[in-house]
Amino acid sequence: MKNRIGIVGGGQLGRMLTIAAKKLGFTVNIIDPTPHSPAGQVADHQIVAAYNDEEAIRKLAKISDFLTFEIELANASILDELAKKGITINPSAKTLTIIKDKLEQKKFLRKAGIPVADFEEVPQSVIPAKAGIQKSGSPIGVGDDKVKEEIENAATEFGYPLILKARFDAYDGRGNALIKDESRIDSAIEKLSGRKLYVEKFVPFSKELAVVVARNTKGEIVTYPVVETVHKNNICHLVLAPAPVDAKLIKQAKDLAVQTMKELKGAGVFAIEMFLTKTGKIVINEIAPRVHNSGHYTIEACVTSQFEQHIRAVTGMPLGATSMITPAAVMINILGERTGRAETTGLDKALQIPGVSVHIYGKIETKLERKMGHITVIGKTLEACLEKAKQARKLITI
Repeated sequence: MKNRIGIVGGGQLGRMLTIAAKKLGFTVNIIDPTPHSPAGQVADHQIVAAYNDEEAIRKLAKISDFLTFEIELANASILDELAKKGITINPSAKTLTIIKDKLEQKKFLRKAGIPVADFEEVPQSVIPAKAGIQKSGSPIGVGDDKVKEEIENAATEFGYPLILKARFDAYDGRGNALIKDESRIDSAIEKLSGRKLYVEKFVPFSKELAVVVARNTKGEIVTYPVVETVHKNNICHLVLAPAPVDAKLIKQAKDLAVQTMKELKGAGVFAIEMFLTKTGKIVINEIAPRVHNSGHYTIEACVTSQFEQHIRAVTGMPLGATSMITPAAVMINILGERTGRAETTGLDKALQIPGVSVHIYGKIETKLERKMGHITVIGKTLEACLEKAKQARKLITI
């Protein structure tokens, strides 16, 4: 039996994937640049190297029967090279290449007839350094004429507000800049200096929704319940499962998720993030080619967690049932509130609350708004679960 899984990335997603894989009898090897990473603490072996390190990925491939990743920073070109040599890699390098470039992702979705916000490329958006101007070690070009002109052209077409977005390596809002009017263009350029960019029309939405969907190597597709996500400072704060929206919208969201997966192909768990517009339409915001924050609740609330499902999917096993085993569930993130060594307090008190489960990720250092853990509450109603989740969150500090 082939039972060795290699994971590129050793953060909390890798940690929970590793735990799920080991329950099914797999051994797990990972790559992560941080010694004693969250996943490295529970995996069989960790290679300490950058996510895109070619030598490290080849080394991981030699000791793995199945290769997957928990972060989009993985080196797609090397994964593609290894796949051509017969290494089983999922999601595929082609899929990663499409999704990790958010502009190409939007083009792919639009070509497939899947609804997305209007967008335009900013062709001259790798902003050159300007003498004596730096911020956080990165060159900036405030007011770069070519970039600014492209943004102004987009504003003429889309109107304000609009969003300037980084094409690569952007998550938790770190690659986005909201431009409310022309006076905000320079500051948006400064924030995203030195990066390839595109402009997206702002979508007035009433709710943010997400669907975790899985496809195995045999082409079987299953969807999890549609959830509502609530963000603060562009970081996922709460997940409400199931989403409090009507059945027609639930079906529409799931149908879009399945359509997206059929177009993408490849195997694994994906998260499809969506906007429910104020006019009652659903548009795709982003796709994550991996397990996702919006699916953490599945560990306690569903027959098969998203993490076990991903292991099943990439190794060719049958997909598990996705139905909820409880009427309602709420997930709330535990974010860092300071900078320094991580020390958890209040865990014992939080665990006294009925229906509460706490996951601490094992990160050695805490930072402001860094994801350090999460709390899931299961119960009979969303209202009751939400109240307990907030109560438990107040008790825990890291």
